[in-house]
Amino acid sequence: MNDVAEPVRLYLDLMKRSLSNTIYQDPRVWFGDWSGTIEVDRREVRPFDEGSRTEGLDIPSAAHTMIGRQRLDNLQECTERVIADGVPGDLLEAGVWRGGATILMRAVLEAHGVRDRTVWVADSFEGLPEADPERYPADRGGSVHLWNDLLGVSREQVEENFRRYGLLDDRVRFLQGWFRDTLPTAPVESLAVLRVDGDLYESTMDALTHLYPRLSVGGFVIIDDYGALAPCRLAVQHFRKRHGITEPITRIDRSGVFWRRTEPEAAR
Repeated sequence: MNDVAEPVRLYLDLMKRSLSNTIYQDPRVWFGDWSGTIEVDRREVRPFDEGSRTEGLDIPSAAHTMIGRQRLDNLQECTERVIADGVPGDLLEAGVWRGGATILMRAVLEAHGVRDRTVWVADSFEGLPEADPERYPADRGGSVHLWNDLLGVSREQVEENFRRYGLLDDRVRFLQGWFRDTLPTAPVESLAVLRVDGDLYESTMDALTHLYPRLSVGGFVIIDDYGALAPCRLAVQHFRKRHGITEPITRIDRSGVFWRRTEPEAAR
């Protein structure tokens, strides 16, 4: 939105710098040269690298998000667009890590004085489930769960991170558990922004299957790992084909993509 007031712009810019910690520039956890997969047997702490942090290609040791500046900008833009256009629904991220993206969602609502939308924080708060190749062959060989000591962040810690920004209130609600258990019956009536960061085919498909039908026309779906992880990309492609979704996919950076829903399910 080009007409955002200067104080709002400055506040949200500072939020993004703080969430990604480009201010204090914490070291990154290095796992080998970027190849689209995480090498779980290669791990060391390396100095902050601005390019990697901007593109969301590192795992910060302290920052509250690993999605990078470009995906943070996209999340802000999508949230501001649904506010400006009056698209009904709440905001939800499935797979939140330290909570940075959902904290930004809540900050955007606060900055624009929005009081009638909820930010849903959906995560196991234990990390990723072990791959189930019998049910989801695309996840065969997936070993990201071996990094759950880094990827698993407790609900209490995520709540504390919200609190440190002064943004933990009754408009932030938590859905704790594996997606397959929590999302089918999640008390979410409608969504304006759905952000999926599930890494695995299973997790990505669970989120789309149970939450995309609740996405309002005019709402946005954002997929964090589309360009980086083949199982995630395959789940998106299978879901879109199965449901006849033809809205164009727009790339955000090397990993993230999004599209805007323009047709109701009944019209497909």
